[in-house]
Amino acid sequence: MPVLDRFFNSTELGRLWRTGEEPMPFPMGSLPSYQPGTLACELPEMIRMVKLIWKSKSELRGTKQRGILENEDALGSLSGDARVRGQTGVLSERRGSYPFIDFRLLNNTTHSGEIGTKKKVKRLLSFQRYFHASRLLRGIVPQASLYLLDEDYLGQARHMLSKVGMWDFDIFLFDRLTNGNSLVTLLCHLFNVHGLIHHFQLDMVTLHRFLVMVQEDYHSQNPYHNAVHAADVTQAMHCYLKEPKLANFLTPLDIMLGLLAAAAHDVDHPGVNQPFLIKTNHHLASLYQNVSVLENHHWRSTIGMLRESRLFAHLPMEMTQDIEQQLGSLILATDINRQNEFLTQLKAHLENKDLRLEDAPDRHFMLQIALKCADICNPCRLWQMSKQWSERVCEEFYRQGDLEQKFELEISPLCNQQKDSIPSIQIGFMTYIVEPLFEEWAKFTGDTPLSENMLSHLRRNKAKWRSLLHKQHSSSQRNDHSGQVTENEEQTLNEGDIP
Repeated sequence: MPVLDRFFNSTELGRLWRTGEEPMPFPMGSLPSYQPGTLACELPEMIRMVKLIWKSKSELRGTKQRGILENEDALGSLSGDARVRGQTGVLSERRGSYPFIDFRLLNNTTHSGEIGTKKKVKRLLSFQRYFHASRLLRGIVPQASLYLLDEDYLGQARHMLSKVGMWDFDIFLFDRLTNGNSLVTLLCHLFNVHGLIHHFQLDMVTLHRFLVMVQEDYHSQNPYHNAVHAADVTQAMHCYLKEPKLANFLTPLDIMLGLLAAAAHDVDHPGVNQPFLIKTNHHLASLYQNVSVLENHHWRSTIGMLRESRLFAHLPMEMTQDIEQQLGSLILATDINRQNEFLTQLKAHLENKDLRLEDAPDRHFMLQIALKCADICNPCRLWQMSKQWSERVCEEFYRQGDLEQKFELEISPLCNQQKDSIPSIQIGFMTYIVEPLFEEWAKFTGDTPLSENMLSHLRRNKAKWRSLLHKQHSSSQRNDHSGQVTENEEQTLNEGDIP
């Protein structure tokens, strides 16, 4: 049997090329003849066959494109939107369909009201992801290691995971120890710790493949909205799920939804905010009618990856539909524009004492609040980590401001590096966004050690930013005074030259 046939049926593969569908690997049970080490020996043959397939792609390109266009036409009202509707009725976005913002086009398109070129739909084989994931989980060492580390680093990473429930968990160190795979490693560990793999009968290879897809769809070039931020939010969510007031009522489904939403809540973030997408007439802004644009994209992209990986393919359709809808509700709650909406509801619940966590709707609401807290918890971390996150998010703001200035767009609030300093941005963020939410969260949890620890860090960090802001103002005043003296001296000298 040819090597490739162990993973894909050749006849089926040819059919899928013509229709534009993605081939699915055979289940693990269909590989009875596999012996450890044989795959590595036959790797050259496999690579040769894969190259032949990709070479034939050019010959079949015309047929494939016609198939894709036929599928797109069937979507009708979506008018070019690269999304697919599953049996559950929830629209999802295909992986690779989101065109990264080409800032070179902005200068020519912002004045005409159009942006970008016609979106190209990319259909990628899952073979490479499946190949790497299956080999690694079987303990086969690849020629070019992607995720395997030195044993010392692995030992340190395992030691850190034993303390993953501690609030002083250093996600930056963990990301280095895992060779940039903090999100995948963390989620695999947490799914195992919470018993979710056994409870939902998840296939480990499929779970790993899905998590790799999520991690890869974060943009590493973003200073803040990247996979490390997602891992940090996931670790914080894990801590909140352990709070006794909440943990006593959570079901396995609640825990899985909370962790998945935390991991994917910013997936495929372009590094610019919603106002930027709106003012540049980006297709996502039009698609979601300027409402929770990024959050809708994160949700629909997550649904697309869930379906492509078939992580929940073995579950009943009704349950899958419920998971997709609840994931959407959780991710959409992270829209900062809805902060007052959720804060008002939380205050009302706490004042009326009418939260019944035995009821699924109330549990879901508190999961939304927990995810919102996890998303903006950076000011509540230790100063060393909090300061680094603050610098990263402001760097992302400043990059957007530089682009807006370059292309003669109005600079968005907090994005002007000349006017908006890091201390001033952080003090305002803590005062108006973070403190009100975390004070109410502390009322809900009942002043647990974690809540008290977070509020303590928040107050200390705010004081340090105030001190830095005061130093900046003092330095600026000294410079201004020095400049005035120089001008006065120059004026005196000039007057003295007049006879």
